Amino acid sequence: MTASRLFRRAKIVCTVGPACSEPSTFRALIEAGADAIRINFSHAEHAEARAIIEATRRIGRETGRPVAIIADLQGPKIRVGDLPSPLRISEGDRCYFVPEEKGAGALPEGASRDRLIPTTYAGLAEDVAAGDRILLDDGKIEVQVLEVNGDCVEVEAVTPGELGSHKGINLPGVRVGAPSLTDKDRDDLAFAIDQDVDYVALSFVRRPEDVVDLRDRIGGHGLIISKIEKDQALQDLDEIIRQSDGVMVARGDLGVELPYEEVPLVQKRIITQGQELARPSITATQMLESMTTSSRPTRAEVSDVATALLDGTDAVMLSAETAVGHHPIEAVRVMERIIRRIEREGPPFPSRIREQPATERAAVQQTTSGAVAAAAMQAVQRLGAPFLVTFTRSGFTARVVSAQRPPVPILAVTDQSSTYRQLAVAWGVHPVLFEGEVNYRTMLSRARSAALDGGFGRPGDRFIVTAGVPFHVTGTTNMMRIEEL
Repeated sequence: MTASRLFRRAKIVCTVGPACSEPSTFRALIEAGADAIRINFSHAEHAEARAIIEATRRIGRETGRPVAIIADLQGPKIRVGDLPSPLRISEGDRCYFVPEEKGAGALPEGASRDRLIPTTYAGLAEDVAAGDRILLDDGKIEVQVLEVNGDCVEVEAVTPGELGSHKGINLPGVRVGAPSLTDKDRDDLAFAIDQDVDYVALSFVRRPEDVVDLRDRIGGHGLIISKIEKDQALQDLDEIIRQSDGVMVARGDLGVELPYEEVPLVQKRIITQGQELARPSITATQMLESMTTSSRPTRAEVSDVATALLDGTDAVMLSAETAVGHHPIEAVRVMERIIRRIEREGPPFPSRIREQPATERAAVQQTTSGAVAAAAMQAVQRLGAPFLVTFTRSGFTARVVSAQRPPVPILAVTDQSSTYRQLAVAWGVHPVLFEGEVNYRTMLSRARSAALDGGFGRPGDRFIVTAGVPFHVTGTTNMMRIEEL
């Protein structure tokens, strides 16, 4: 079987945590197929994160595999504050949300202290109005706003339940005024930049301006993945993705913010728009959730992963399965098996870009780079080329070609170590690191050796090359050539 058939196109993102903290387990995680390591700063301390980054880079060098590092910022998660004991809420109960720092002093006259719910978000009373819904603890408890009185929000319980400290608060349909980055996020971001991470994942994105603000703060250090988990983000989805370098379908909070039956349709929409704009997409949350305790996935979970792959996602993500689960390595192997089985149905699934009339394609597809990528696809199909090559500095060329979903591997040759790692999450891309004088002849020589060493082709095979002239200028893909191996 050729390398083209053996090559896995969709990528795997693994969240790290106590389950894979042992050095041998962590190495096995990468060797089993992890293409990117996600550090969740809702839990990780800086010392722990530094050790993970160092280990990832070391193992990547030793195995000759690019492994991207994703720093996932906690974001402005709104939570219940400290409760003296779990609060039992019955249908029809009146409760009172007040800022945690103000406590009972914010209660109106006659309100019961026993029904007080402190919140970590001081601006709640400014954002909500009578009739708004508030969901608690991943939507298990629903309350409706009756009245806003100063800093106090009086609500009536719609569904019963027991509420504990630090449970999440969701505000579906409410335009939340909290800043996109908290003080903790800014501290974590400074650390991530200092550690030269490959991606920063921005949680609870609501507006394109949230991404623009983060871009200004990053200053070119790493790429941005926007996590779509607020219903508000769907109103400006196209522009949010356009301002981002990648997008994550964060189905946890998204499934609370939206009616659950809407989530699969939103997932398809996000993946499709990501592909049209040449931004890699990651589908996340509860993909193999049962494997946190079981050594085998449920059939429904296997179908869920397969559906995301058939939708065209660039990568699938493991969260609790590898962070705190009992079978982290087996979870990666299961994900690998599912991907390979779906991709055996090849050639790879048609790109929606090719299905659209030219007038409806995203602007990125109608640039010179997009036109060259489309021409490369045609050449691959007509010549039966076993692979194609992109010479890229920023990775943009490779991502545009990837969005076409070619039926052969994309060998992305770059002299930038950061781009080499970042392309580890792009569908169908096999990153190749180049060292030496940057010109067409030397990079072509590196591409040929990588293709032969990797078994992507045989001497005499014709393959396609896309590149930009001059080489040192980012985003200038303007050339396609046919070469012989």
